[in-house]
Amino acid sequence: MKKILLLSMLLVMALLQQAMAQTRAVSGQVIDANTNLPLPGVTVLVKGTTIGTATGADGTYVVNVPEGSNTLIYRFIGYKNVERPINGANAVDVRLVVDAEQLSEVVVTALGIEREKKALGYAIQEVAGERVNQARETNVVNALSGKVAGVQIVNSSGAVGSSARITLRGNNSLTGDNQPLFVVDGIPINNSTNTNAGYGGVDYGNAAADINPNDIASISVLKGANAAALYGSRAANGVILITTKSGRNAQGLGVTLDHSTTWESPLILPDYQDEYGQGYNGLFEYVDGAGGGVMDGVDESWGPRLDGAPREQFFGVGPWSANPNNVRDFFQTGRTNNTNVAITGGTEKANARLSLGYIDQEGIVPNTDLTRYSASLNANMALSSKLSAAASFNYIQNKSDNRPSNGYSGDNIMQQFVWFGRQVDINRLRDYRNEDGTLFNWNYNYHNNPYFVLYDNLNGNQRDRLFGNVSLKYNFTDWLNLMVRGGGDMFAENRKRVWATGTIDYPQGRFYESERFVSETNFDFLFAAERDLSEEISIGATFGGNTRRNNFRMNDVLVRALAVPGIYNVSNAQGNPSPSNFRSERVVNSLYGTATIGFRDYLFLDLTARNDWASTLPIANNSFFYPSVSTSLVFTDAFGIESDVLSYGKLRASWAQVGNDTDPYRTVGTFFSNDPWDGIPNLSYTSTLANANLQPEQTTSIEVGTDLRFFLDRAYVDFTYYKKKTVDQIVPISTSGASGFNSQIVNVGEIGNEGIELQVGGTPIQTADGFNWEVIVNFAKNRNEVVELTEGLDAYQLGTYWGLSLEARPGETFGVLYGTGYLRDDDGNIVVDAVGRPRKDPVRRVLGDILPDWTGGIRNTFSYKGFNLSALLDMRKGGDIFSVTHMFGLYAGVLEETLQGREDGIVVPGVKDMEGTVNDINVPSQRYFQSLYGTHEAHIFDGSFVKLREVTLGYEIPQALVSKAKLRGASISFIGRNLLLLHSNIPHIDPETAFGADIASQGFEFGALPSTRSYGVNLRLTF
Repeated sequence: MKKILLLSMLLVMALLQQAMAQTRAVSGQVIDANTNLPLPGVTVLVKGTTIGTATGADGTYVVNVPEGSNTLIYRFIGYKNVERPINGANAVDVRLVVDAEQLSEVVVTALGIEREKKALGYAIQEVAGERVNQARETNVVNALSGKVAGVQIVNSSGAVGSSARITLRGNNSLTGDNQPLFVVDGIPINNSTNTNAGYGGVDYGNAAADINPNDIASISVLKGANAAALYGSRAANGVILITTKSGRNAQGLGVTLDHSTTWESPLILPDYQDEYGQGYNGLFEYVDGAGGGVMDGVDESWGPRLDGAPREQFFGVGPWSANPNNVRDFFQTGRTNNTNVAITGGTEKANARLSLGYIDQEGIVPNTDLTRYSASLNANMALSSKLSAAASFNYIQNKSDNRPSNGYSGDNIMQQFVWFGRQVDINRLRDYRNEDGTLFNWNYNYHNNPYFVLYDNLNGNQRDRLFGNVSLKYNFTDWLNLMVRGGGDMFAENRKRVWATGTIDYPQGRFYESERFVSETNFDFLFAAERDLSEEISIGATFGGNTRRNNFRMNDVLVRALAVPGIYNVSNAQGNPSPSNFRSERVVNSLYGTATIGFRDYLFLDLTARNDWASTLPIANNSFFYPSVSTSLVFTDAFGIESDVLSYGKLRASWAQVGNDTDPYRTVGTFFSNDPWDGIPNLSYTSTLANANLQPEQTTSIEVGTDLRFFLDRAYVDFTYYKKKTVDQIVPISTSGASGFNSQIVNVGEIGNEGIELQVGGTPIQTADGFNWEVIVNFAKNRNEVVELTEGLDAYQLGTYWGLSLEARPGETFGVLYGTGYLRDDDGNIVVDAVGRPRKDPVRRVLGDILPDWTGGIRNTFSYKGFNLSALLDMRKGGDIFSVTHMFGLYAGVLEETLQGREDGIVVPGVKDMEGTVNDINVPSQRYFQSLYGTHEAHIFDGSFVKLREVTLGYEIPQALVSKAKLRGASISFIGRNLLLLHSNIPHIDPETAFGADIASQGFEFGALPSTRSYGVNLRLTF
């Protein structure tokens, strides 16, 4: 791949040098005829050729004009084209006039249909590709943080390639992942993640992270069922529509080179105490680190005070001193190199864009990495005056030799930094083997040497992926056309985890290997008609169909012990390997259509309908119909309002019904095999009772809103109110074991969402000399409620961790934390026991919920004569987190809070009985903090935060300078992401954390790798 990149660059540069022969340079500036402000991005084309350029940030340009050419063409969206003769001049300045007919904003909607935004009766928000890629975030989901109202994003950790979860307008399903459908150039793609239960695992990332942000032209966020209704059974959670860059409007042959290097470091680490070392009850004498001495096998820091006196330790005799940076010193500075070369070319009849990308990441955790190669091709061609063709292909290879483990597991290196001796010098552990080959560590009872884990116990994977489509479009008339398209998304992935001989949990070694193949193919057609019936009435209609096929195959093998150390092959298994395989297939056929009526270009009515037939549902219930209706009124046009204050006003309203089908094998039971018994296969019937009468989940949504623009479009307000309910939830519920099953699949319950979204923006300052200040504010508030379940079911458990349940309970917010709190008297005082420790309430109760009260973002952008500065604040109010790092960090005595009462004990504020007798009992510090284990209330925190999410400072080099280097453009920018955690209510960890992207992982935390702060530089050259 590196050789291909280099050869492509050399070839293109050679062609460009040849093309530049026998030319002369013509320069100039393009400005707005009304405001006299410079216009960046104006296309300047030499008439009759494919030679051209684009104006820079200051509106200037330099173009090489070949001999015999005498006219320049100036084109810019929203302005009238201008042709200007050169007549021997070396400088040509141009003033462009606004074209009122082009002012209508066009956006990409469901099924890739382009519509005028004013005609839409539902909310849709677009993010330009440059905004997505501004801070060079490699995961497109993370890149949307703070930029779209109503979008909540949670990153799992700071590991390379870690997953991110995205939800739009709350959660609709008890068992689905509740994430939106991703569609790239009209083709749905996979965004699956692996499930992490919190007790060990590896985060292999969310599949949408494969998308190369350098290739994105724009993202349309269809936030609700109303906007996404045409996607039917996949529309309940909204849709992320991604349009990739193409060669359209390319000026001849062009090359864009982007390269960035960023460096990563931990954003936040726990605050540790540095006054007491390893041990228990103040005692520690080292002999063998396995219990042979006095408390030398424990992994807690309740030992003697760190006084600097000589003491026998794991490495020999040394000062009994704190190592305040022993955790921070373990991490290294991560690095990400991101290189992309895009080659564009075009004529009047054809255009293409080829993009080659390479990302090389080294994580902040030693010996963790991720490499990504990507190649994309987007081509369009007019085959005749009526027939055109388009194609888009993307190939991505993701490869990691080692990803870090997570959760409560010895494989997670963060676990032993919670259970730790504060005197341990981490640098002494780097050489993790003794001269005789045995393992060297500070503790031999519970923990592996962290460097041994990272260099010998590897978690590798490789995913090869291809997605794209080919389409044909035939124009029968100027108002009727037909599009046919075929496309798909498929990937093959290998995952392999190995545990070396000598690992504490697996002393004889172990390995697990999984081969997975995932594919989705789509074939669709769409007739589209649009015409004016009169000067006042316009109509439009579409009719189409789709057939979708999903396949999933998985072949796994687990070897529990190795015959020969270091050989991770099934033939080296000691005992019987445990193989397993799984296969599923799903088919959905669909027909759909739309009808649009417009009146005087200010009143619009839209109707949509879709019918899906799904193979995963019983024949009697496998057909489901999804309608929607929406309307919009541009009232400033309707009532002839002409004002310098209110320049545009629109009202919109919509109603829609969409659905969600189920996974395969839920309507008919299946058999599965267990480990052989005495060499004989052992088959079992599923323990979940299938439901032959299962129905799809159904979401009904209403939405109203307004779009307002003020002061000649210098400021705008976009407001939306929505309310939706989802019924017939598909869930497995417990059943009596006497039936022969543990659970059964049923339709139950109702989930409700109600909320508002607000986007306010504008340009407070815009001066004649080129200074601009743009501000955008996003705000969203959603109430996500479990309205009902079913008779006899008081709660449905979504997930559980260390005795705390994540539950859906009727009348409560979706995702409440249900567990053990403090016992309190009628006045809310904590009640202590006979020795002064807080008592646990024997009655479990709701202790919090995981959803935020509101989310928001503020972006400020300043530009002046080629310089630009942008800063994004991202914020969340509410959303509780159960921190097991806090629970066990207190228990182990490593966190700074545990210094309280070390010498003189603690008197817990509270009472000794329910009558309110004030507590005066002094309890030793260790007994107090260890008594908080299992009292979930003590470790649940408000997850509010304010982050400085992105900062970029860029400079676009003037055309007069870059033209001397035979370039069309050049810019450099300094970039930063997650630079500061400005506010947080939770100690020791980043509040933006979870075990993974599935719903069962939300609201729980333990030993998460710290999120990263990144900073670096980006260079862009255009040839």
